[in-house]
Amino acid sequence: MEIQNGRPADESGRLPKEIAVYNLLERLDIPFARADHAAAFTMEACESISAALQTPVCKNLFLCNRQKTTFYLLLMPADKPFRTKEITSQLGCARLSFASEDAMEQLLQLTPGSATIFGLMHDTENRVQLLVDRDLLEEATFGCHPCINTSTIRMQTGDVFDKLTTALHHPYTIVTLKGE
Repeated sequence: MEIQNGRPADESGRLPKEIAVYNLLERLDIPFARADHAAAFTMEACESISAALQTPVCKNLFLCNRQKTTFYLLLMPADKPFRTKEITSQLGCARLSFASEDAMEQLLQLTPGSATIFGLMHDTENRVQLLVDRDLLEEATFGCHPCINTSTIRMQTGDVFDKLTTALHHPYTIVTLKGE
């Protein structure tokens, strides 16, 4: 797997939403490295990508409340198990579950296996709340998909949670997940 700095030299065949990510990063002056790979639908598939990019690739979960009126994008370490009760107690809300594929497509323009913080650029009405596990903020670098699961990018964590979240108009809530 070859690691390249910045956007692909040849963008033919790339989806417009992927190109929009590279445009956004360049506009915000956020340097990034990129790896192209086979479609990665699971965190296990991301292990070799994480090793090649020398950065943790985070787990992104798209969640909603029981009424399907409040949506959340949870970013957490790949190796940490998700426990619904840990989130609900910190947010003071009823039980959360995984949101539907249709809701993810409608709100974030993403498909299963490609959930990413970059989907928030399509949530112009701020219907999705961003949640970030505290442990991710302690990492030097941050890895995620650019709206498509056949590429993964590495950025400085400070750039993601300062410049990027500000530009996306999505402040984040820090949660502490123990995975117990």
